[in-house]
Amino acid sequence: MTPRELPGLTVTVTQVVPAPDLAGPPGKPHVFVYFITITNNSAETVTIRGRKWVVREENGDTIAVEGDGVVGEFPHLEPGEAFHYNSSHTIGSDAVAEGAYLGLTDAGEAVFTRIPAFAMRVPAED
Repeated sequence: MTPRELPGLTVTVTQVVPAPDLAGPPGKPHVFVYFITITNNSAETVTIRGRKWVVREENGDTIAVEGDGVVGEFPHLEPGEAFHYNSSHTIGSDAVAEGAYLGLTDAGEAVFTRIPAFAMRVPAED
């Protein structure tokens, strides 16, 4: 079943901030926390079942991350409802992240909405 993009199901990236107090692994020491809102302004009830991220780094590294749910939850969004959360990406150089959330309507139809691209710029060292 090929999902369709659901008009009215939208994603807003409200903030992206470096988290220098959090340590990333060797080679990817820079942690960024991002804040997202998924809003359902469609006429259909949707449960977000999964996500896919693509993070492209300036140094040429690209990683795709797929998984079930959103931060361990499966938001069930009635028309007019929104789900807010924050999570993080760990990078080695300046990067751009984007992706999609995959959902299922109450009628059983697979749908998706795009996560708009956002930049993560490594702060200059003092």
